[in-house]
Parts: sequence; C-alpha cells; structure tokens
Amino acid sequence: MTTPRAQGLAMPAEWAPHRRCWMAWPCREELWGERLEAARRVVAEVAKAISAFEPVIMLARPELTAGASLGCGPGIAVLPMPQDDSWTRDTGPTFVTGSGGRLAGIAWRFNGWGEVWPDHAQDAQMARRVLEHLGVPRFDAPIVLEGGAIAVDGEGTCLVCAPSILDPRRNPGLDRAAIEAVLRDYLGVELVIWLPHGLVDDETMGHVDNVACFAGPGRVLAMVREEPGDPDHEGLAANLAVLESAIDARGRRLEVIPIRAPRVRPRQGGRRQTLSYVNLYIANGGVVMPAFHDPADRAAFDAVSAAFPERTVVQLEVSDLLWGGGGIHCITQQEPLPPE
Repeated sequence: MTTPRAQGLAMPAEWAPHRRCWMAWPCREELWGERLEAARRVVAEVAKAISAFEPVIMLARPELTAGASLGCGPGIAVLPMPQDDSWTRDTGPTFVTGSGGRLAGIAWRFNGWGEVWPDHAQDAQMARRVLEHLGVPRFDAPIVLEGGAIAVDGEGTCLVCAPSILDPRRNPGLDRAAIEAVLRDYLGVELVIWLPHGLVDDETMGHVDNVACFAGPGRVLAMVREEPGDPDHEGLAANLAVLESAIDARGRRLEVIPIRAPRVRPRQGGRRQTLSYVNLYIANGGVVMPAFHDPADRAAFDAVSAAFPERTVVQLEVSDLLWGGGGIHCITQQEPLPPE
C-alpha cells in the first residue's frame, strides 16, 4: 500500500499557511453534564477568535446544526456530520501536503483513546467523512493514533509522548521502532523525539499537545511545574531534560522555552484538570491560547507572544472547556494551504 511519504507528501508545521480550521460542536451529554452549554460557549468563542484570522468550519450533529449556527454567529460555517463529541484534533484527519498544490489526509485508527470512551463509532468515521466532503485522497494509517499525540516542525522532526502512543490498549505489541516507521511513512518526518511523560490524569494517557509544542524551526515551548512534590513536577522536568539535550532532524540543538503551569484544579472524580498553556492554536497571523483566571496567565501570554513575534496572540478564558478534559488545540484541526 502506498504511503504519503511515497507520494512526496508530508505534514506541514502548524504555523504554515492554512486554508481553514475544522472544529466540532460539543454534544456528549454524559461527559459534559450540566456544563454542556458552558462548554459550547467556550467553543464558540474559540471559533470566533480563530475566524478573525482564517475561515472556520464547525461540524455538528444534524439535529444540533441550528443551535451551533446560532451559538457561533455569522461568518462561521456549520456542516452537519454525525459525531460523538468535539475533539476534532483527535478524530479529524491529519492533513499532508506536497508540491503542485497537492492535499491529502491521514485517517488514523481511532478507538476512543484506548477505549476510555467505548462509544466512539461516529468519531471513528469522522476523518473519512471530512476527507470525502473535501474530495481529497485518503491514507488509512495502520496504527491507533490521535492528532494531539504528535507535533511536527515541518522540517523532519516530530515530538511524541511515549505513554499514549505505546499504550497497549491502542497499539499492542508495537515498539518504538515500529511506531517510528509509521510516523516516517505517514508524516514524512526523519526524527522522532520521545518525551517520557504526559500530564497526570490526562485521559489520553499523555498527549504531547499538553506538554510541549513547536513554536518555530528549532524552537519548543515546554510546560514546567515548579512545585516540588507535585505529581507533574518530576515528569515535566524529565521532559524538559530530553528537549534540552535533543538535536533535531536538521542538526540543531533545540531552543526550549519553559512555561510555568497554572495552579492545580480538581475535576470530577477527584482527578486533576489538564491545564496547559501550550495547548493552543496557531492561526494565519495569530495564536489563540488559553487563560485560566490564574496568576500565571500573564507570564504565559508574554512567553507565547515572544515566541511568535509576528503573530497577534489572543488569550481566552477556557476553564469550562478544560472540565471536559481538553484544551484549544484539542478542539481544532488546521487544514493547510498546499504549496504551489
């Protein structure tokens, strides 16, 4: 079977030009409960913020399209599509591009984050449905993986967190070498940097988009927690050490910019919320990042603004979204503009 790499296609960096952003309207009542409407308001605010920089398409269950359209307001297209919930980064396609304006998408196997949510039949079809709607080629990947589990720099380097991708409920029997072979063939990367830890209580088993992201070639934003004894302190410090010693695919030592985590907040069931400032969306000419009504919000805004000096940074309070387990990056998926 052919692969994106064999076709000269690769995943571009998230700061490469976009055609549009894909999102989805929250709908899983057993997850959100009485917070469902509050989550929808946050999703709408994120969509509006992104739409100031690039077009947004909001996917919604057919019976919810009117409410989604009303909530998002004019200027944001709403597309009816069956779905189980709103984590478009993980359920939508990962787009790859090539010279000559070529665009295609990867449909990773999706199993509800290792069967954390067994009811995922519709989300497992979302990537295929989006690509069929666009009429672009599809590559069906041979592994279970979610878009939040990968970050690329567009120059051959990929960041992943080991616990989620090597989860035996996702990819039993596969080791790092086998996973790296798939990532090379499907993302067009040369080098995979493995971070040892995700955030504590992350239902995904530790997606990289909660702990680190590329902010440019050779530049990485990395979450740190300064409180010794906190469950995330040692794990994030170990990630930082890996990044500071890493050499990327172009032979560069990474410039690593630490960002201090906000205060810990509880979630239902006694778990911690996965609060992360690097769970953000890089738009055309802008960055939409989270705030949490926390003293660390301003320092995080300043750090992200310094890392993206040519983009306008918009910070939105998203605590009601984090109650459901994910952030701004988790609910967005960029469709890149292919190079000519």
